[in-house]
Amino acid sequence: MKPGELKPAIDRSIEKHAFSGVVGIRRNGKVLYERAAGYADRSNRIANTPETRFGIASGTKFFTALAIGKLIEDGKLSFSTRAKECINLDFPQYSDEITIEHLLTHTSGIPDYYDEENITDYNNFSVGVPWYELRGPRDYLAVFPKGEMKFEPGRRFSYSNGGYIILGIIIEELSGETYQKFVEQEIFTPIGMTRSGYFAMNKLPENTAFGYIEEEDGWRTNVFNLPIVGASDGGAYTTLYDLAKLWDAFWGCKILSKEMVELYVRPNVKAETEGQNKYYGRGIWIYHENEQEPREYIEGCDAGVSFKSSTMRANDLQVTVISNTTRGAWPVLKEIDEMIRKA
Repeated sequence: MKPGELKPAIDRSIEKHAFSGVVGIRRNGKVLYERAAGYADRSNRIANTPETRFGIASGTKFFTALAIGKLIEDGKLSFSTRAKECINLDFPQYSDEITIEHLLTHTSGIPDYYDEENITDYNNFSVGVPWYELRGPRDYLAVFPKGEMKFEPGRRFSYSNGGYIILGIIIEELSGETYQKFVEQEIFTPIGMTRSGYFAMNKLPENTAFGYIEEEDGWRTNVFNLPIVGASDGGAYTTLYDLAKLWDAFWGCKILSKEMVELYVRPNVKAETEGQNKYYGRGIWIYHENEQEPREYIEGCDAGVSFKSSTMRANDLQVTVISNTTRGAWPVLKEIDEMIRKA
Protein backbone atom coordinates (compact mmCIF):
# COMPACT_ATOMS: atom_id res chain seq x y z
CA MET A 1 0.00 0.00 0.00
CA LYS A 2 2.00 2.94 -1.31
CA PRO A 3 1.06 6.53 -0.44
CA GLY A 4 0.90 7.37 -4.14
CA GLU A 5 -1.79 4.73 -4.66
CA LEU A 6 -3.61 5.45 -1.43
CA LYS A 7 -4.38 9.14 -1.89
CA PRO A 8 -6.39 9.07 -5.12
CA ALA A 9 -8.39 6.04 -3.98
CA ILE A 10 -9.41 7.58 -0.65
CA ASP A 11 -10.01 10.96 -2.27
CA ARG A 12 -12.47 9.28 -4.64
CA SER A 13 -14.22 7.59 -1.71
CA ILE A 14 -14.53 10.88 0.19
CA GLU A 15 -16.07 12.59 -2.85
CA LYS A 16 -18.35 9.66 -3.73
CA HIS A 17 -19.84 9.48 -0.24
CA ALA A 18 -19.89 13.24 0.42
CA PHE A 19 -17.88 12.50 3.54
CA SER A 20 -17.78 15.06 6.33
CA GLY A 21 -15.00 14.65 8.86
CA VAL A 22 -11.34 13.68 8.89
CA VAL A 23 -9.29 10.69 7.73
CA GLY A 24 -5.77 9.89 8.88
CA ILE A 25 -3.47 6.94 8.16
CA ARG A 26 -0.03 6.62 9.76
CA ARG A 27 2.64 3.95 9.62
CA ASN A 28 5.79 3.90 11.72
CA GLY A 29 4.96 7.41 12.86
CA LYS A 30 4.79 8.79 9.32
CA VAL A 31 1.66 10.18 7.70
CA LEU A 32 0.54 8.10 4.71
CA TYR A 33 -2.72 9.97 4.22
CA GLU A 34 -4.50 12.89 5.85
CA ARG A 35 -7.51 14.87 4.77
CA ALA A 36 -10.42 16.80 6.25
CA ALA A 37 -13.65 17.31 4.30
CA GLY A 38 -17.05 18.87 4.83
CA TYR A 39 -18.08 21.42 7.42
CA ALA A 40 -17.69 21.60 11.18
CA ASP A 41 -20.37 24.31 11.12
CA ARG A 42 -22.66 24.10 8.11
CA SER A 43 -24.63 27.24 8.89
CA ASN A 44 -21.49 29.40 8.85
CA ARG A 45 -19.61 27.25 6.32
CA ILE A 46 -16.67 26.63 8.65
CA ALA A 47 -14.67 23.76 7.20
CA ASN A 48 -13.39 20.73 9.06
CA THR A 49 -9.60 20.61 9.46
CA PRO A 50 -7.17 17.96 10.79
CA GLU A 51 -7.19 19.91 14.08
CA THR A 52 -10.98 20.04 14.43
CA ARG A 53 -12.37 18.53 17.61
CA PHE A 54 -14.96 15.80 17.03
CA GLY A 55 -17.22 13.82 19.30
CA ILE A 56 -16.29 10.12 19.34
CA ALA A 57 -19.32 8.64 21.15
CA SER A 58 -18.43 5.22 22.62
CA GLY A 59 -14.77 5.60 21.73
CA THR A 60 -14.78 7.31 25.14
CA LYS A 61 -15.03 3.91 26.85
CA PHE A 62 -11.32 3.38 26.18
CA PHE A 63 -10.55 6.43 28.32
CA THR A 64 -12.73 5.01 31.09
CA ALA A 65 -10.98 1.65 30.91
CA LEU A 66 -7.57 3.34 31.03
CA ALA A 67 -8.67 5.35 34.07
CA ILE A 68 -9.70 2.12 35.81
CA GLY A 69 -6.29 0.68 34.89
CA LYS A 70 -4.61 3.64 36.58
CA LEU A 71 -6.58 2.97 39.77
CA ILE A 72 -5.68 -0.72 39.63
CA GLU A 73 -2.00 0.07 39.25
CA ASP A 74 -2.31 2.49 42.17
CA GLY A 75 -3.59 -0.40 44.29
CA LYS A 76 -7.06 1.06 44.82
CA LEU A 77 -8.91 -1.91 43.30
CA SER A 78 -8.39 -5.01 41.15
CA PHE A 79 -10.11 -6.72 38.25
CA SER A 80 -11.74 -9.10 40.73
CA THR A 81 -13.02 -6.32 43.01
CA ARG A 82 -16.80 -6.49 43.25
CA ALA A 83 -18.62 -3.30 42.27
CA LYS A 84 -20.60 -3.30 45.51
CA GLU A 85 -17.34 -3.01 47.46
CA CYS A 86 -16.74 0.38 45.80
CA ILE A 87 -20.17 1.95 45.59
CA ASN A 88 -23.69 1.44 46.87
CA LEU A 89 -26.18 1.28 44.00
CA ASP A 90 -29.88 1.26 44.77
CA PHE A 91 -30.58 -1.61 42.38
CA PRO A 92 -31.21 -4.68 44.57
CA GLN A 93 -31.93 -6.80 41.50
CA TYR A 94 -28.29 -6.53 40.38
CA SER A 95 -26.04 -9.42 41.27
CA ASP A 96 -23.62 -8.92 44.15
CA GLU A 97 -21.03 -10.86 42.11
CA ILE A 98 -20.50 -8.18 39.43
CA THR A 99 -16.79 -7.35 39.29
CA ILE A 100 -14.68 -4.66 37.67
CA GLU A 101 -13.69 -7.28 35.10
CA HIS A 102 -17.33 -7.95 34.21
CA LEU A 103 -17.99 -4.24 33.74
CA LEU A 104 -14.87 -3.67 31.62
CA THR A 105 -15.60 -6.62 29.31
CA HIS A 106 -19.37 -6.14 28.92
CA THR A 107 -20.12 -9.41 30.69
CA SER A 108 -21.87 -8.02 33.78
CA GLY A 109 -25.39 -8.92 32.62
CA ILE A 110 -27.03 -5.74 33.95
CA PRO A 111 -29.95 -4.32 31.95
CA ASP A 112 -28.80 -1.33 29.88
CA TYR A 113 -30.41 2.09 29.70
CA TYR A 114 -29.13 2.33 26.11
CA ASP A 115 -29.31 -1.27 24.91
CA GLU A 116 -27.73 -1.28 21.46
CA GLU A 117 -28.91 -4.84 20.83
CA ASN A 118 -32.44 -3.42 20.58
CA ILE A 119 -31.99 0.15 19.31
CA THR A 120 -32.56 0.66 15.60
CA ASP A 121 -32.86 4.44 15.38
CA TYR A 122 -29.87 6.26 16.90
CA ASN A 123 -31.09 9.58 15.53
CA ASN A 124 -34.25 9.67 17.64
CA PHE A 125 -33.39 7.80 20.82
CA SER A 126 -34.47 9.42 24.09
CA VAL A 127 -34.34 8.69 27.81
CA GLY A 128 -36.70 9.46 30.70
CA VAL A 129 -35.06 12.76 31.67
CA PRO A 130 -34.01 15.79 29.59
CA TRP A 131 -30.59 15.35 27.99
CA TYR A 132 -29.41 18.56 29.67
CA GLU A 133 -29.67 16.89 33.09
CA LEU A 134 -26.99 14.33 32.20
CA ARG A 135 -23.67 15.88 33.17
CA GLY A 136 -21.87 13.17 35.11
CA PRO A 137 -22.07 9.39 35.62
CA ARG A 138 -24.30 9.55 38.69
CA ASP A 139 -26.93 11.50 36.76
CA TYR A 140 -27.54 8.42 34.59
CA LEU A 141 -28.79 6.32 37.48
CA ALA A 142 -32.14 8.07 37.07
CA VAL A 143 -32.57 6.44 33.64
CA PHE A 144 -31.28 2.95 34.48
CA PRO A 145 -34.00 0.33 33.81
CA LYS A 146 -35.56 -1.41 36.79
CA GLY A 147 -35.58 -4.81 35.07
CA GLU A 148 -33.90 -7.98 36.21
CA MET A 149 -30.41 -9.05 35.21
CA LYS A 150 -30.08 -10.16 31.58
CA PHE A 151 -27.89 -13.08 32.67
CA GLU A 152 -25.53 -14.08 35.46
CA PRO A 153 -22.23 -12.15 35.51
CA GLY A 154 -19.58 -13.65 33.25
CA ARG A 155 -21.93 -15.86 31.25
CA ARG A 156 -21.61 -14.02 27.91
CA PHE A 157 -20.91 -10.73 26.13
CA SER A 158 -23.61 -8.06 25.94
CA TYR A 159 -22.47 -4.53 25.12
CA SER A 160 -23.40 -2.33 28.05
CA ASN A 161 -23.29 1.45 28.22
CA GLY A 162 -24.70 1.25 31.73
CA GLY A 163 -21.78 -0.91 32.81
CA TYR A 164 -19.36 1.84 31.85
CA ILE A 165 -21.48 4.41 33.66
CA ILE A 166 -20.99 2.32 36.82
CA LEU A 167 -17.24 2.30 36.15
CA GLY A 168 -17.36 6.10 35.94
CA ILE A 169 -19.08 6.29 39.33
CA ILE A 170 -16.42 3.99 40.78
CA ILE A 171 -13.69 6.25 39.38
CA GLU A 172 -15.29 9.25 41.06
CA GLU A 173 -15.71 7.42 44.36
CA LEU A 174 -12.12 6.17 44.53
CA SER A 175 -10.39 9.27 43.13
CA GLY A 176 -12.39 12.00 44.83
CA GLU A 177 -12.56 13.82 41.47
CA THR A 178 -15.25 14.10 38.85
CA TYR A 179 -14.91 11.43 36.18
CA GLN A 180 -14.12 14.02 33.51
CA LYS A 181 -11.45 15.78 35.58
CA PHE A 182 -9.76 12.50 36.50
CA VAL A 183 -9.45 11.44 32.85
CA GLU A 184 -8.16 14.85 31.83
CA GLN A 185 -5.57 14.94 34.65
CA GLU A 186 -4.43 11.32 34.48
CA ILE A 187 -4.59 10.63 30.73
CA PHE A 188 -5.08 13.64 28.47
CA THR A 189 -2.64 16.08 30.08
CA PRO A 190 0.32 13.71 30.73
CA ILE A 191 0.43 12.46 27.12
CA GLY A 192 -0.24 15.82 25.46
CA MET A 193 -3.85 15.38 24.33
CA THR A 194 -4.27 19.12 24.77
CA ARG A 195 -7.28 19.53 22.47
CA SER A 196 -9.35 16.70 23.96
CA GLY A 197 -11.98 17.00 26.66
CA TYR A 198 -15.56 16.66 27.83
CA PHE A 199 -17.23 19.79 26.50
CA ALA A 200 -20.82 20.91 27.06
CA MET A 201 -22.69 20.81 23.76
CA ASN A 202 -24.09 24.29 24.40
CA LYS A 203 -20.62 25.63 25.25
CA LEU A 204 -18.24 24.13 22.69
CA PRO A 205 -14.70 25.55 22.35
CA GLU A 206 -13.33 26.91 19.10
CA ASN A 207 -12.81 24.57 16.15
CA THR A 208 -15.23 21.92 17.39
CA ALA A 209 -17.52 20.19 14.91
CA PHE A 210 -21.26 20.08 15.36
CA GLY A 211 -22.76 16.66 14.77
CA TYR A 212 -25.29 16.46 11.94
CA ILE A 213 -28.31 14.25 11.33
CA GLU A 214 -29.47 13.90 7.74
CA GLU A 215 -33.23 13.93 7.13
CA GLU A 216 -35.50 13.96 4.10
CA ASP A 217 -35.99 17.71 4.36
CA GLY A 218 -32.35 18.55 5.09
CA TRP A 219 -30.22 18.33 8.22
CA ARG A 220 -30.28 19.22 11.89
CA THR A 221 -27.62 19.23 14.59
CA ASN A 222 -27.53 16.60 17.33
CA VAL A 223 -27.63 19.12 20.21
CA PHE A 224 -31.06 17.80 21.35
CA ASN A 225 -30.18 14.12 20.91
CA LEU A 226 -27.30 13.50 23.31
CA PRO A 227 -26.30 14.21 26.92
CA ILE A 228 -25.17 17.80 27.30
CA VAL A 229 -21.78 16.65 28.65
CA GLY A 230 -20.10 13.35 27.88
CA ALA A 231 -19.59 10.82 30.66
CA SER A 232 -17.90 7.45 31.11
CA ASP A 233 -19.79 5.61 28.38
CA GLY A 234 -19.47 8.21 25.61
CA GLY A 235 -19.33 11.82 24.54
CA ALA A 236 -15.69 12.89 24.75
CA TYR A 237 -14.24 15.16 22.06
CA THR A 238 -10.82 14.68 20.51
CA THR A 239 -8.83 15.24 17.33
CA LEU A 240 -7.01 13.23 14.72
CA TYR A 241 -3.64 14.28 16.14
CA ASP A 242 -4.60 13.62 19.76
CA LEU A 243 -5.69 10.10 18.82
CA ALA A 244 -2.27 9.48 17.29
CA LYS A 245 -0.75 10.60 20.60
CA LEU A 246 -3.11 8.26 22.45
CA TRP A 247 -2.06 5.18 20.46
CA ASP A 248 1.61 6.04 20.69
CA ALA A 249 1.37 6.51 24.45
CA PHE A 250 -0.71 3.37 24.96
CA TRP A 251 1.60 1.07 23.01
CA GLY A 252 4.62 2.88 24.44
CA CYS A 253 3.37 2.03 27.96
CA LYS A 254 3.22 5.68 28.98
CA ILE A 255 -0.32 5.34 30.35
CA LEU A 256 -0.30 1.81 31.74
CA SER A 257 2.50 -0.67 32.34
CA LYS A 258 3.50 -3.17 29.66
CA GLU A 259 1.91 -5.99 31.63
CA MET A 260 -1.36 -4.07 31.90
CA VAL A 261 -1.33 -3.13 28.21
CA GLU A 262 -1.07 -6.81 27.28
CA LEU A 263 -3.95 -7.65 29.60
CA TYR A 264 -6.07 -4.92 28.02
CA VAL A 265 -5.59 -6.13 24.45
CA ARG A 266 -6.02 -9.81 25.20
CA PRO A 267 -9.26 -11.11 23.65
CA ASN A 268 -11.14 -11.68 26.90
CA VAL A 269 -14.53 -12.50 25.42
CA LYS A 270 -15.95 -13.29 21.99
CA ALA A 271 -18.42 -10.59 20.97
CA GLU A 272 -20.97 -12.90 19.35
CA THR A 273 -23.53 -10.15 18.83
CA GLU A 274 -21.08 -8.01 16.84
CA GLY A 275 -20.21 -10.42 14.02
CA GLN A 276 -17.50 -12.91 13.18
CA ASN A 277 -13.93 -12.62 14.40
CA LYS A 278 -14.72 -9.85 16.87
CA TYR A 279 -13.55 -9.97 20.47
CA TYR A 280 -13.44 -7.54 23.36
CA GLY A 281 -10.48 -6.85 25.61
CA ARG A 282 -10.82 -4.27 28.34
CA GLY A 283 -12.24 -1.08 26.83
CA ILE A 284 -10.93 -2.03 23.40
CA TRP A 285 -12.12 -4.17 20.48
CA ILE A 286 -10.00 -6.82 18.79
CA TYR A 287 -10.60 -8.14 15.28
CA HIS A 288 -8.75 -11.40 14.71
CA GLU A 289 -9.37 -13.42 11.58
CA ASN A 290 -7.67 -16.80 11.18
CA GLU A 291 -3.90 -16.42 10.92
CA GLN A 292 -3.94 -12.70 10.20
CA GLU A 293 -2.46 -10.21 12.62
CA PRO A 294 -5.04 -8.91 15.12
CA ARG A 295 -6.29 -5.36 14.79
CA GLU A 296 -7.13 -3.43 17.94
CA TYR A 297 -9.62 -0.60 17.66
CA ILE A 298 -12.02 1.75 19.37
CA GLU A 299 -15.21 3.00 17.77
CA GLY A 300 -18.41 4.87 18.42
CA CYS A 301 -21.71 5.80 16.83
CA ASP A 302 -24.39 8.22 17.97
CA ALA A 303 -26.74 10.71 16.45
CA GLY A 304 -24.40 12.91 14.41
CA VAL A 305 -21.27 10.87 15.21
CA SER A 306 -19.48 7.92 13.58
CA PHE A 307 -15.92 7.00 14.47
CA LYS A 308 -13.31 4.28 14.37
CA SER A 309 -9.59 4.33 15.12
CA SER A 310 -7.58 1.12 14.72
CA THR A 311 -4.02 -0.07 15.03
CA MET A 312 -2.03 -3.05 13.80
CA ARG A 313 1.03 -3.57 15.95
CA ALA A 314 2.74 -5.88 13.47
CA ASN A 315 3.34 -3.05 10.99
CA ASP A 316 2.62 -0.05 13.25
CA LEU A 317 -0.35 1.03 11.13
CA GLN A 318 -2.93 3.47 12.49
CA VAL A 319 -6.18 4.22 10.66
CA THR A 320 -8.59 6.84 12.00
CA VAL A 321 -11.84 8.04 10.47
CA ILE A 322 -14.09 10.48 12.33
CA SER A 323 -17.29 11.85 10.85
CA ASN A 324 -19.66 14.45 12.24
CA THR A 325 -22.62 12.63 10.70
CA THR A 326 -24.39 9.50 11.98
CA ARG A 327 -23.18 7.07 9.31
CA GLY A 328 -20.55 9.02 7.39
CA ALA A 329 -17.48 7.10 8.58
CA TRP A 330 -18.61 3.60 7.62
CA PRO A 331 -18.51 3.60 3.79
CA VAL A 332 -15.09 5.30 3.74
CA LEU A 333 -13.76 2.87 6.36
CA LYS A 334 -15.05 -0.08 4.37
CA GLU A 335 -13.14 0.98 1.28
CA ILE A 336 -9.96 1.70 3.28
CA ASP A 337 -10.19 -1.77 4.86
CA GLU A 338 -10.45 -3.33 1.42
CA MET A 339 -7.33 -1.46 0.29
CA ILE A 340 -5.41 -2.66 3.34
CA ARG A 341 -6.48 -6.28 2.75
CA LYS A 342 -5.23 -6.13 -0.83
CA ALA A 343 -1.94 -4.47 0.07
